[in-house]
Amino acid sequence: MAQNRDMAASSSDDSAGGIFTVISVAVLVGTEILGATLAAGWALGGLMELGPVLAYALMAIFGAAGLALLVMFVRSALRVEGARRRG
Repeated sequence: MAQNRDMAASSSDDSAGGIFTVISVAVLVGTEILGATLAAGWALGGLMELGPVLAYALMAIFGAAGLALLVMFVRSALRVEGARRRG
């Protein structure tokens, strides 16, 4: 009987831990993705000598693509965490 209570408590603790894990990974991966995309826009702008305005435009375009990738990553991570909790 006590064993069932321990299992119920650990499963609720595990579900909260899964959300914190997704948030932590989203912060880590998000900074890497945004840093890489902004650096790629800056590097391509400088490499092609486009000037500051077009370099900023490339950084904005690549940054938006990076945000889209981050959103897709977080959605799939939440889907996996939800399936793991139910299963």
